[in-house]
Amino acid sequence: MPIKVLIVDDSALIRSLLKEIIGADPELQLVGAAPDAFVARDLVKQFSPDVITLDIEMPRMDGLSFLEKLMAARPTPVVMISSLTESGAEATFRAMELGAVDFIAKPKLGIREGMEAYAAGIRDKIKAASLARLRPRAAQRTAGAAGQEIPGAARTPIVGTEKIIAIGASTGGTEAIKEVLIDMPADSPGIVITQHMPPGFTRTFAERLNRLSRLRVVEAQGGERILPGHAFVAPGDRHLLVERSGANYLIRLSDGPQVHRHRPAVDPMFQSLAQCAGRNVIAALLTGMGKDGALGLREIQQAGGHSIAQDEASSVVYGMPREAIALGAAEEILALEKIAEALTQQARKRGGGNRV
Repeated sequence: MPIKVLIVDDSALIRSLLKEIIGADPELQLVGAAPDAFVARDLVKQFSPDVITLDIEMPRMDGLSFLEKLMAARPTPVVMISSLTESGAEATFRAMELGAVDFIAKPKLGIREGMEAYAAGIRDKIKAASLARLRPRAAQRTAGAAGQEIPGAARTPIVGTEKIIAIGASTGGTEAIKEVLIDMPADSPGIVITQHMPPGFTRTFAERLNRLSRLRVVEAQGGERILPGHAFVAPGDRHLLVERSGANYLIRLSDGPQVHRHRPAVDPMFQSLAQCAGRNVIAALLTGMGKDGALGLREIQQAGGHSIAQDEASSVVYGMPREAIALGAAEEILALEKIAEALTQQARKRGGGNRV
């Protein structure tokens, strides 16, 4: 059965372009196109779509308000249509908190050309969303909000060592990464993060994580020394690689070709860490569609590092972790809420590196 898709967007141009993109794939079936939330409400009742594409900025009722009502009354996988602006990025991450699965960045200029160029990616996101496991909306958390520290964190502080934590994710990853970082202690080893995300969103994503966690989280610029208590997010359209310089680990950004149709991609980051850090790496591969990160996680494991994959029950889309598990690349398979604790325990257990 084809995946039933409903478009909700006040722009006639966007509706037309999405109709063409969806109509070109026999695995997708367009069941309706609504110019606002009120028309969409009736179409949802009539067609019970498998996936909804939803604009954030709409008249009468904005996309976030409609999304919140939809998730309360009739939970449905939603892919947001987001503008490439700072306010658009903030609204997008709010949509992820409300239950949206993924988002599509709407070009500022050359909308037709931009959307058509990204047609395959849009179809992939819709298909991934149709497989999503919608999780109950959690209350907004910040570090220490529950008044609890990770077990053992106060008893055995992590000193600056050569350890590096690496996290990779795709669909559903913005919220999954947030949940992991919120539970990481302030003295955590340096962390590098690759989340499939376009330019214009990664800086806002890093700023959001910085506000919510105990860590200093920034969008990587290239050339930074990886330090304890710091986390670096791969910028949109650049691979984040790690290389060794003497006793230090440094970040290098790459404009190399896309990997698994993504830049940034998880595999290049994991593979660079396997080569330069080996047994000092503790890596986690989280929710996401496809196989990016699976080979890299296996290389980390083979180099003596510790490898973790998120389990199926807690993944929004169980693609990337499943591929890693199928390769035998995951030493641990854990629910999302257990991953921060496992990363922290491994950092302490595997201590003994040189101070940085």
